[in-house]
Amino acid sequence: MLALVREHDAEQMLLERDAEERRRRGVTFRELAAEYLEWLEDVKGAKPSTLRDHGFLLAEPGQAYRRARGASRGVIIAALGDRLAREVSTREVEDLLRAIASTGVAPRTVNKARQLVCAIFNYGMRPSSYGLLANPAAHADRRTEPQPGPLAFYSPEQVEALARSLAKGAHRDPGRPALSKDEIAARAHEDLQDAELVRLAAYAGLRRGELVALRWRDVDFAGRKLIVRRALSGDTEVRSTKSRRAREVPLPDQAAAALDRLSRRGEFTGPDDYVFASRLGRRLDPSALRRRFERARDAARLEPLRFHALRHTYGSLLVAGGVDLVSVKAAMGHSRITTTERYLHARPAGELADRFTRALGGSTFRAAA
Repeated sequence: MLALVREHDAEQMLLERDAEERRRRGVTFRELAAEYLEWLEDVKGAKPSTLRDHGFLLAEPGQAYRRARGASRGVIIAALGDRLAREVSTREVEDLLRAIASTGVAPRTVNKARQLVCAIFNYGMRPSSYGLLANPAAHADRRTEPQPGPLAFYSPEQVEALARSLAKGAHRDPGRPALSKDEIAARAHEDLQDAELVRLAAYAGLRRGELVALRWRDVDFAGRKLIVRRALSGDTEVRSTKSRRAREVPLPDQAAAALDRLSRRGEFTGPDDYVFASRLGRRLDPSALRRRFERARDAARLEPLRFHALRHTYGSLLVAGGVDLVSVKAAMGHSRITTTERYLHARPAGELADRFTRALGGSTFRAAA
């Protein structure tokens, strides 16, 4: 025990000495960025997906991609990495943003890089870190992002068409047929499960990371609700959702029926089992799920929307059906009502006109034929 205490003290002394040396000579942007990521993880409790995305933007030039061929250009570190943080100018940050924009990426991508560099310098200005006197990124120009258009979504009929496409295995490669009865049965089980999964996504509005982390203890048939308390962040399952708190989602009959059918499968139905499980009872791979969705979608000849459009379908259909925005906001786990207001486009204009007419004390006008 004494040896462990001495080892810890020695390591702490080295860390303090290194920190003091950086303060004396000045910290480089590379060192500041690394320390910022550590602070985000250890102090602020940032989600694994956030740390992964920031790490990707701050990769060294030539660093290999984790899951794909090729290597990172490392634009940010290449431009600022070796510079002393206190000497970086706004002009240098502007040059960096222009270099990123010249690669043809969207304005939002350029703004994400600006936001990250700005956050790193804000950390460096803290008295508890390096007390930098200014943030050179604060005055760098943001790119104008195009206004988002109306959210595309599927109709209930299209959701069912997608579910049928998955159930009959339309997403599978015909060049790889099943070679045994057991394999045929296993694939049929997987396909039916995928069909119920897209129904739950469209009729309960869960995100992909929430769907694959859902367990049977989170399903309350008697109370007609789901308790969404887990989500997948990066490759890590965390006991929180995007809004960092559990939420209760009303369970409409369409979603309850899908879950009821799954509950009768005969295995992996214990409280801690995943609702959507692999053959071995493990959590589904979200990337593989997305690919199956896309192939089934194309086989059904549906509009090429992303998997997340199933969540937009949920919000849009609720608003179109007259459900108030506050209730939709709570069910979807939005932190701001302005996010929920994006679904107002789904409400028929004629219906609103009739409501406005009645509110103004008039009778409904009908144009002459």
